[in-house]
Amino acid sequence: SAMEETDREAVATAVQRVAGMLQRPDQLDKVEQYRRREARKKASVEARLKAAIQSQLDGVRTGLSQLHNALNDVKDIQQSLIDVNKDWRQSINTIENLKDVKDAVVQHSQLAAAVENLKNIFSVPEIVRETHDLIERGELLQAHRKLMDLECSRDNLMYEQYRMDSKNTHDMSLIHTYFGDMQKLSEELAKQLWMVVQRSLVTVRRDPTLLVSVVRIIEREEKIDRRMLDRKKQTGFIPPGRPKKWKEKMFNILERTVSMRIEGTQADTRESDKMWLVRHLEIIRKYVLDDLLVAKTLLDQCFPPHYDIFNRLLNMYHQALATRMQELAAEDLEANEIVSLLTWVLNTYTSVEMMGNSELSPEVDVNSLDPLISQNVVDQLLNKYMSTLTSNIIGWLRKALETDKKDWIKETEPEADQDGYYQTTLPAIVFQMFEQNLQVAAQINEDLKTKVLILCLQQMNSFLTRYKDEAQMYKEDHLKNRQYPQCYVQYMIAVINNCQTFKESIISLKRKYLKSDMEDTLSISHANMDAILDIIAKEGCSSLLDEVFMDLEPHLNELMTKKWLMGSNAVGTICVTVEDYFNDFAKIKKPYKKTMTLEAHRRVVVEYIRAIMLKRISFKNAEERKEGAERMIKEAEQFRFLFKKLAAGSGEDTEGLCDIIEAIAEVIKLTDPSLLYLEVSTLVSKYPDIRDDHIAALLTVRGDASRDMKQTIIETLDQGPSQPNPNYVPIFKEITVPTLTVPKLLK
Repeated sequence: SAMEETDREAVATAVQRVAGMLQRPDQLDKVEQYRRREARKKASVEARLKAAIQSQLDGVRTGLSQLHNALNDVKDIQQSLIDVNKDWRQSINTIENLKDVKDAVVQHSQLAAAVENLKNIFSVPEIVRETHDLIERGELLQAHRKLMDLECSRDNLMYEQYRMDSKNTHDMSLIHTYFGDMQKLSEELAKQLWMVVQRSLVTVRRDPTLLVSVVRIIEREEKIDRRMLDRKKQTGFIPPGRPKKWKEKMFNILERTVSMRIEGTQADTRESDKMWLVRHLEIIRKYVLDDLLVAKTLLDQCFPPHYDIFNRLLNMYHQALATRMQELAAEDLEANEIVSLLTWVLNTYTSVEMMGNSELSPEVDVNSLDPLISQNVVDQLLNKYMSTLTSNIIGWLRKALETDKKDWIKETEPEADQDGYYQTTLPAIVFQMFEQNLQVAAQINEDLKTKVLILCLQQMNSFLTRYKDEAQMYKEDHLKNRQYPQCYVQYMIAVINNCQTFKESIISLKRKYLKSDMEDTLSISHANMDAILDIIAKEGCSSLLDEVFMDLEPHLNELMTKKWLMGSNAVGTICVTVEDYFNDFAKIKKPYKKTMTLEAHRRVVVEYIRAIMLKRISFKNAEERKEGAERMIKEAEQFRFLFKKLAAGSGEDTEGLCDIIEAIAEVIKLTDPSLLYLEVSTLVSKYPDIRDDHIAALLTVRGDASRDMKQTIIETLDQGPSQPNPNYVPIFKEITVPTLTVPKLLK
């Protein structure tokens, strides 16, 4: 059994302990001591056991007594439940009759709400009137406070009605109708608010508190909107007219106001004012800058930060401007209007005069503003500008030339410049027009400026060709009747001088408006223009010389005739006439005048030699030969003197020309015929372009050489060497010698 098992374990443990105590012999002495100690331990353990068993017994006794009491209680409860059950069965019918009480409670709750709102409900008309008066007087905050109270009463009533019976639309509309005037009040108040918002930029200067009140009202309404929307989520009920979204409406009103502000600045049309667009754009610039400065400094403080009012307005202005600029770009603009528009859009808008104004920064960053019109539209406008400008320039140049031509036939001399050179206004008019268009193009950008310059020079090229043709026709018309126009010579001089002015103007225009890296693109057309101008000047000069020689013709015809030998004053008259013409030619500018003097000198000498070769006289004897030769030498001296005077200061050596006349005179003067061959061969070696027929004519004029002698001299000359002056310009090749015609033989 378990008991025996325990006993055995106890004995084994005891044996182990005793063995442990009696390990060494000397421990036997202490056996008594050990026994006493163990007896004490045993007594102590027994006492503890007793106490434990005692308390266990007390617990069991208490537990039994409680169980006994519980049994009695359960019996009582059982009895009570039987009683309740009996009562409940009897009361079922009574409970069913309590539905009326429940209904009464709901009704009571409604009536309580109605009673609470009664004073409000009865005073609705009164409050509506008061609110209306407050709105009239502009006391918007108080008016709104009352409006909120009214709306609150109505909304609470409707909500109660909705909770009680959401399907009952009749009662709902009854409440709605009763509060009908209140809706009108809300609209009336809104109208006042929007008027203040429309004029906010003015109001904020005069009466900022009014604007602040409006913003506060809008904020209150926003709060109510949010509350109502939250309630709708929970209950499904939202009062009529909610959400009002007044903040959103306010921004819409501002946006419309900004658009109207910008559209309304166009006061004039092209018909009423050529400068309509410039004026329109300038007003826009001023208004927008003023408005944004006010918005930044004053308006910003009247709105809560989350409205971000300045940036919102900035955006609205930018949008409205973009719309307006696109509308303008789509109109049928003239060239100068396109420039005004593009200058404004590309430059003015971001300049310090507008969005780049230092007072607007850092809020406005011009680099982050979108372009007002797209690059595509800009390009279309520029193309249109260039094509309009092209036809305008062609028209202007044509008109300028027509006007200039009218001057050519005037009976008064042309104007002279400060140095006394004749000129017309043509170059000034043309280049002033070019300058104006280049300055205008420069306002837009470099690229356009270069394009316009190229265009001007291209048109200049074709214009100069027309100028050349007109000068030619001018000359031809004059030749039909040399009395007309009266100032032909002076105007032809002006045309020649204009060529020099044109050359200088082209250079200065390129220097001023062309970047050096573009120089090459225009060098060909520049060279071409210079060439045309040189031709015009050269043809002009030669037509003036023709004029001189037409007047000299009768006097040239007198040379080398009997009359001349007898002592006519033909050369004197020739010199006076040339000098007279050259008084006018002094008004020709330097490079051309120098050429003219040389050419006149040359032609006089050529005509003189031609007169010799015409064989109009054949000297009869040595006396006549001497007299004729001396006359020729004297006249060569007269020419030399004249042309030295005319070429004064130009440093040209033209001595050589008159030497030819003297050399021919020496051949005629020779008294010893045996030396004739030598004299002629000297002449030929100096002037190798002398032909056989020239020598024959010369010997004929001399009058003492037989046909055989002429033959011999000419044949022998062909073998002779030549040693001309290196500066000699052949002169004989342009002189023809008349051959004997039949009528002459018959004489």
